[in-house]
Amino acid sequence: MRQSRQYKSPNAAMMWSLVLPGLGQLYNKDYLIGFALIGLEFVVNLNSNLNLSLISTFIGDIHSAHHIINYSWGLFYPSIYGFAIWQAFNSAKANNDKMAGKEAERRTYFSGFFIGLVIGMDFGLFWHDSGFIIHHQATRFLDYPVFNGIVFGLILGFLGSIMENKVYRKSKAANYG
Repeated sequence: MRQSRQYKSPNAAMMWSLVLPGLGQLYNKDYLIGFALIGLEFVVNLNSNLNLSLISTFIGDIHSAHHIINYSWGLFYPSIYGFAIWQAFNSAKANNDKMAGKEAERRTYFSGFFIGLVIGMDFGLFWHDSGFIIHHQATRFLDYPVFNGIVFGLILGFLGSIMENKVYRKSKAANYG
């Protein structure tokens, strides 16, 4: 698959996938999975009308943002997005370890964060029009499906990261203890 290995920045791979799912994989020269993720992103994005909902969100048209998005398709997007970023980062780290002649690590990085991000974004999309959000002025911006997904995703992502680090520390202490 890869003829010659060269250093790949895990942060650059993660940022490329942040821009568009699959670009980080292309950066890592994982062409098959990269093109598959780009294809999935376009299919889900077009069928969910996510970009149209984003435009409505940014111009402040809450009614249009709610009614234009297809939630049946939109709930797939966080999974594709989170997986693409996670996989690009971990693939670049594994590539660099192989290039340096190190044994492959059993540990993956940021798994808790990205699992929490995906679950939080799905919950945010699903619960964006709850009674609490609509009736409190301070949380009114969360009535937009996109903003609510991002906020819930980041909150659960950070909680997942904290939980992953605690579990990893405990398992590491148990191995050395």
